[in-house]
This record gives sequence, C-alpha cells and structure tokens, in this order.
Amino acid sequence: MGQVTIKPSGSIGHNFIPSEYLPAGKDEYHLRNSQNPNPAAQWRKLRADEIEVLVKNGNTAETWDNILVTDPFDARQIKTTQFYGLVRIGRMRNVVLEHHDMQVLSGIRNSTIVSCDIGDDVSIHNVSYMAHYIVGNGCILADLDEVHTTNYAKFGNGILKVGEPEKIRVWLDVMNEVGCRQVMPFDGMITADAYLWAKYRDDRALQGKLKEITQRQFDSQRGYYGTIDDQCVIKNSQILKDVKIGACCYIKGANKLKNLTINSSCDEPTQIGEGVELVNGIIGYGCHIFYGCKAVRFILGSNSSLKYGARLINSFLGDNSTISCCEVLNNLIFPAHEQHHNNSFLIASVVMGQSNMAAGATVGSNHNSRTNDNEVQAGRGFWPGLCTSLKHSSVFASFCLLSKGDYPCELNIPLPFALLNNNLSKDQLEVMPAFWWMFNMYALARNRSKFQNRDKRKTQIQHVEFESLAPDSVEEILHAQQLLERWTGKAKVRQGGKDPGTHSDADLIRLGRELLNGPAAAMNGLEVLGENMEKSRRKAVIVKAYQGYQAYGQMLLYYAVKNLAAYMQFNAEANFESMKKALLANARRQWTNLGGQLIPTQDVDQLRSEIGSGKLASWQDIHRRYDALWQAYPLEKQRHAFAVLKELYGGTLEKEQWLDALNRAVAVQEYVRDHVYESRQKDFENPFRRATYRSDEEMLAAIGTIEDNSFVKQVRTETETFKKEIAAIAQRG
Repeated sequence: MGQVTIKPSGSIGHNFIPSEYLPAGKDEYHLRNSQNPNPAAQWRKLRADEIEVLVKNGNTAETWDNILVTDPFDARQIKTTQFYGLVRIGRMRNVVLEHHDMQVLSGIRNSTIVSCDIGDDVSIHNVSYMAHYIVGNGCILADLDEVHTTNYAKFGNGILKVGEPEKIRVWLDVMNEVGCRQVMPFDGMITADAYLWAKYRDDRALQGKLKEITQRQFDSQRGYYGTIDDQCVIKNSQILKDVKIGACCYIKGANKLKNLTINSSCDEPTQIGEGVELVNGIIGYGCHIFYGCKAVRFILGSNSSLKYGARLINSFLGDNSTISCCEVLNNLIFPAHEQHHNNSFLIASVVMGQSNMAAGATVGSNHNSRTNDNEVQAGRGFWPGLCTSLKHSSVFASFCLLSKGDYPCELNIPLPFALLNNNLSKDQLEVMPAFWWMFNMYALARNRSKFQNRDKRKTQIQHVEFESLAPDSVEEILHAQQLLERWTGKAKVRQGGKDPGTHSDADLIRLGRELLNGPAAAMNGLEVLGENMEKSRRKAVIVKAYQGYQAYGQMLLYYAVKNLAAYMQFNAEANFESMKKALLANARRQWTNLGGQLIPTQDVDQLRSEIGSGKLASWQDIHRRYDALWQAYPLEKQRHAFAVLKELYGGTLEKEQWLDALNRAVAVQEYVRDHVYESRQKDFENPFRRATYRSDEEMLAAIGTIEDNSFVKQVRTETETFKKEIAAIAQRG
C-alpha cells in the first residue's frame, strides 16, 4: 500500500474518529466538546455581512455553516485563510498582542485551519496547516509549518488506544540498554515512580499492577484533540504533531515536536528554542530546552534544562537538573544532576542525584563483553572527575569523587564520601575514605543550601532529601567503618607475617577497631587493602584509613546530635528522658533512596505489597503514600539518629553520655566552621590561582577576600546559633 491515499473532495476535517472506534450515540466531536471549557451556548453561526467580509478578505470555507463564532467578532481580522470542518472561533477584536517586544495583530491570516477551536484574542499568522487543536486565549501562533493531531494521539504517555497492538507501545529503557528495566512513561511520573518500576523487576505482582494502573489512568478512546493552553507563544517552528502544551509555554524555532506533553504554567513557564527535536516525551514544569537538543523516549523533570546540542535518549532526567552538549542514553537520573560538557556521556546507569559529570567523563565508555553494556549504580553526590572513564558494571556509595583516570575494571566502592585514584605508577587502585569531610568541607557543607537554592519548583511532586548526612549515607558510613575495621585487622595480621585466614572475622574486626580507635602511631607501616572493590588482581589500597575512620566517627556524631537537637527544638518541653522514651522504639533500619526521597526499606516493601495486592490502585494513591511517608520522615530520621548515637556509645545511651555527645557535637561544629574556612582559603592562597592577577588589588577587586565569602559568614553564624541551641538543650536535663 502506498504512503498517499486519495479521498473524495470534502473529506478534510471530517471523520476524525474512524467509524469502528466511534462509541454508539456519539459523534466525532464528543471528546473535543469535553475538552473545550467554553459552553456550547456561546457559539453562533456567522451573519451574512460577516461572511461577505470574510470572502472579500480572501478567506474560503467548505461551508460557512461550519464556522461558529462568539461575540464580539470582527470578521476583518481574518484574511486569506482556508477553513475545513467544524471551526469555532472565540472573541475576535482589533487588538495587538505583545510578547518580548514583538507586536502582532490579533486574528487569523494566511493559514489553513482544519476542525479547530480557537480561543479569545488569538493571533494565528502564516500557519500552513493546523488540524484538530484546541487553542486557548491570548495565544500567538506565527510562521508554523504543520500543527496537527492524530485520532490516536497519546501525548507522550506509554498507553495504547483502542484497537492498537501491544508492539507499538512506547517504553523507556532506563538503567539498561537491553530493555529489561522498561517503564511506561506518563504525565505526572516522577523519579520515585520510575525507580520503583525499574528496580523491582522480580516483584511480578508489582510489575503487572503498575502497567495496569498506568493504562487505566488515561482514556483509551480515540479522538482527543491536541491542546495549546492560554497565553502560549509558538513561532518560527516546523512540525508540532500530537503535542499537548500547557499555559504560557514559549516555543521558537523548533524543528520537530511529536507525541509530547509539555507541562507549563504562568508561574512555571516552559521554553523550547531553536533547532530542537523532541519525540515521545513528557516535559515538566519550568523546563528550558534550547539550541539543537535532541530527545527521544524521555521524561524531563520540572525545572530542568537541556541545552547546546544535548542528546537525551531512553532516559529519565529528574527535577532541578541540567544537561548541556553531551550524550545521555538509557539512564534513570535522580534530581539535581549537572552535566555540561560536549565530550562526556552517560550510558545505562542509575545516578541517585546531587551529581556532577565533569568534562571528558565517560560512564560506560565501551562494551567490555560480547553483550550490551550492563549498569552503573551511583549513590547521591556522584562526581567522576575530568576525563574519567568507567566500565559496567560498577557500584558507588554516596558522594564518591573520582580523580582523573581511565579506570580499567568494574568497581564496587562501598566507602561513602571517598576519593578514588587510579595510580598508574604503582598500578593500584587507591581509595581515601571520608575525603570530603577531611579536605573539602566547604563543598560538603554547602551541599544542602546550594541545591535548595536551585530548587525553583512551585509544583513539588518529587520529595528530595538534600542533606549529605542523611539516613542512607549514614548507614553506608556504619558499614564502611566495619569494613575498615576488618581490613585493618587483616593488615595487622599480615604485618606480623601470619595468614589472616587463620583468624575469625570477629577477631579481625575487634583487632582493627582497637587499632583505629587507638593512637595513630599504632597504624604506622600498615598497608590496609580493600577487598572486592575492583575486578582485578591488583591491590586496592585504603589511603589514610585511620584518619578516614576517625572522620566517619565525627560525621556519625554530628548527624545524630543535629537531628536530635532538631527534635528538642521542635518539642520545647522535652528533656533527655522524654526524648529517649519517644525515640527508643526503633533500632537502625535500612533505607532506600526512592527517586530522591529517603524511605525506610521496610516501608518500600510494604508499599510494593499494597500496590501488588491492589490496595493502592492508582498513581494518585501511590503519590499520597509518598506524601505520607515524607510527612513521617523527620521523626523517622530522628529515631534513626537516636539509634546511631546509642550505637556510638556502645549500645546504651544515658544522660551523662547524652551531655558528652552534646559537648562533642559543639567541637565538631567548630571543626566544620574552621575547615569550611580552610578549604576555601586554599583558593585565595594558591600561587597558581593568584598568578592570573597582575596585583593583589586586581584580585581583591575581582573575587574579594575570603572574609567576604557569604557561605563562610553563614557557617560562622550557624555555628554560634548551634552552640547556643546545644547549651539550652543541655540545661533541660
């Protein structure tokens, strides 16, 4: 069968819904009428004098009886336009619409309009073909080639319309190139939904219900019209097909927009710019997509950007993220991701937010087997440095920083806040635990405020934990401490010329704990080796194991006391005994990062069970459960903090120990204050940084002094406030 069919004259604009899919007693406009907010009573037929003006101005219609208008209607505002099918036109006045200093007359000129509803005071100029669209009030549409909707339009949702085969359903192949973690995209999907769907593939009941829920959420009837909501401006673009566009959206110079939902509002307008091609996607509120970007089978979270030729394919990019220039394929990326460089790419990974890909970083840089690449899983704060190359499959704990290097083998790094180095001169992998805490406190302490300040979402569906020290990373620290104890115990046994295999695991951990909690000199000469961190036979050396272990202890104490102090601040009458009674119920728990929201793993399991059983029967139900868990999160985190502090004091926590913890926390806060200053001061004292300035006066004028740094000032103020709060809490007893 050819690509072009011949139909009789008079077919344009009619029989939009094939007869076999038209419900009994309904006409082809029944869904269109339900979509249009204007009551049918407002429409009227044209008067004879209005038809005369329209004809005189070069307009044509198959029959003028199919052109309905509202009052007031100035027929002089319509010129050289062809109308087909039922066209309904809102208020038409002789007024000017202005957008960004561009002024255009209202009305319709030099266009072809097929079976559309047009709102009040709209300007449509040089639109070559617009069919089956509902256009809102105050819109500007200028110089567009093709704007139309098919009867089976899905607007980016991964559903099927009646009569369609399963094979045409659109899926997103996230986390893996093979397609074994497919999710069905839908308008309103957040990273928590995608991760829940993609991660728990072995939960068959969950998988079946999620597909069923998603299909049921959207009407499978054919015949929905595309919509362009109020105050949209669309100009100088080529193809818009099966696109649903929210209010106040600005589109200019786009090449192709197909099968999309573009969420936008006047509070959070979305903008799409020159040379962009987007196919099969959902775009969140307040997004910006410019300068030759390509995206296919994708979801873009709210307040996110694609710029400068970025390619996003088979991927979910979470809220508050930016990708520029580079290539991103088959990924699930949690909120607050930054990737700005043309020669970096990210393949088949789940990156759990607050992440940054440096120039030249290639995650999944090549196939290392005869099959498709597998996966990389990176915790929050993932930061592969300049020209870093990683292989699948690899796993990274939270806040891992990778120094420049071609990492030759798969990695499994369970130490959070660590620095990795591929030391070619010694042919060994080197890992420094707690690097951020020891040497880059400025960046670590600024983490929370930085991401909160960048969060411009007014519509916040996805809840996000921005604190670097949170239950997920704290559990990783506790696990990392035990690993360091075991590995240090083995190092001591090897130093004595014995085989660590002759000692029990408990004895090795006990020995390592004694060394790591004793004087630093006892660690002299010990080579602590990590185990199962790299798929190779070379050594994985733990650098500064003693200092890192001590730093982890400071981080645990700081996390615990800060959260318990928050409990005491919220409960003004509480003292230690009442707090202990309220928070003692739960022991430590495992936590799951569900799209940026931290949830106790047992609650995630309960959530999965209730979805699988049908108790949670819609995405609205599931999202309400996320909301309820988020409301419970502060208290759950405080209970977790109490359990952590109790463990730090050997499993019991009494008033004397609580007061000791408060005093120690003040010392840690002062350490944070001082190291924020010191880590930032390096930028002012580094002679190579100073070398670009001809004088100290020029440097002062350009970057000021460290004393002027707003964050340094903020941390000093926070430290004084913290000390006063701790003193007041200690007084309560």
